Amino acid sequence: MLYKRVSFEVNAVQYEYGKGMEDGFIPWTDIVTHGWYSTDELVQITREDGIIICPYITTKRGLSFIREGDYIITEGDGDRHVCGKHKFYGRFEEI
Repeated sequence: MLYKRVSFEVNAVQYEYGKGMEDGFIPWTDIVTHGWYSTDELVQITREDGIIICPYITTKRGLSFIREGDYIITEGDGDRHVCGKHKFYGRFEEI
């Protein structure tokens, strides 16, 4: 069977560090050590103490790390998720 995504409105904003958009940060070394996620294109911020941290948001499925250029999507019910810049404009159009 084929299915079509149901159309609905969402708020979306491209991620910017320093705007409080993330739910937290995890050291890059923890991500690599635990193998939680591919580190390709992850946003990496170097703190003053030299530790590299990566921002994430918390979703129903767990932590979602933010990559360079990603959008943070907030649905009408408040659920949030991350959408890659390469998929965003194929899925959403500005209204």
